[in-house]
Amino acid sequence: MLNLPPVLGLGPDLEKERCGYGRKEFFHLFHHSTNLLKNSDYICLNNDFLAMQQPLIHFKDADILNGENIVIYSLDMDIQPGDFVYIVGKVGSGKTSIIRTVTAENPIHKGEATACGYNLVGIRSRDIPFLRRSMGVVFQDFQLLTDRSVESNLEFVLRATGWKERALIDARITEVLEAVGMGTKAHKMPHQLSGGEQQRIAIARALLNKPAVILADEPTGNLDGETADEILQLLRDLNAAGTAIVMVTHNRAIFEKYPGRVFTCEEEHCHEVFDEGIDVTL
Repeated sequence: MLNLPPVLGLGPDLEKERCGYGRKEFFHLFHHSTNLLKNSDYICLNNDFLAMQQPLIHFKDADILNGENIVIYSLDMDIQPGDFVYIVGKVGSGKTSIIRTVTAENPIHKGEATACGYNLVGIRSRDIPFLRRSMGVVFQDFQLLTDRSVESNLEFVLRATGWKERALIDARITEVLEAVGMGTKAHKMPHQLSGGEQQRIAIARALLNKPAVILADEPTGNLDGETADEILQLLRDLNAAGTAIVMVTHNRAIFEKYPGRVFTCEEEHCHEVFDEGIDVTL
């Protein structure tokens, strides 16, 4: 059985195929969503994000849920194109709930919330896959499909998100694998790769549809220190090339070694801290 993370943006039709391996092509036609923000200064179209004076992710006085419980009250957060942002805090402080809200896995309890041009308040189910295609998500446990090669993992996502032409698919797979230093690993199975290599493949998967922002939820949590440094440097390189990064972590050494904006979650609130104030309890 396929166990696909929903935030890959594969859409409701693909969910019907989760009980079998299926050979047919999965695709959804890209369209102009009617849930795009009205009178906005930015748009998401075919996953190429064009930004003008508006944040990629915006929360104002937003209550963040975990299940039915509010875990963060009155969140204010703006993430701009090209930002590198850490969300830090103890386990259970609401960090991951913010990410799940951005990807529309968790609903908004109150306040304003937008991501990549979509209004997250009352977002329609049919628009959620298109929201998710405008961002990349990287998980702590990689979430690769273990029954198929690296190349097939990436091809599966591309076909599920609308790619059809073999030559374009092959070229994009080669491009993202080379971008993460895995150009020679296309035919490997996940179990043949180290943890660091699997995370690089997961980052390559996140890059497939040229996202404006990558959401990385504890991407180094299962890695040793040296490998974690390599993954952080890769994310920094992607950020330098223009992709915004939002990274959840409880590892102080990471955000001290690789500076960025820092939001700390504690006592049911989350706020930005600055150089003189980054003395957070983790």
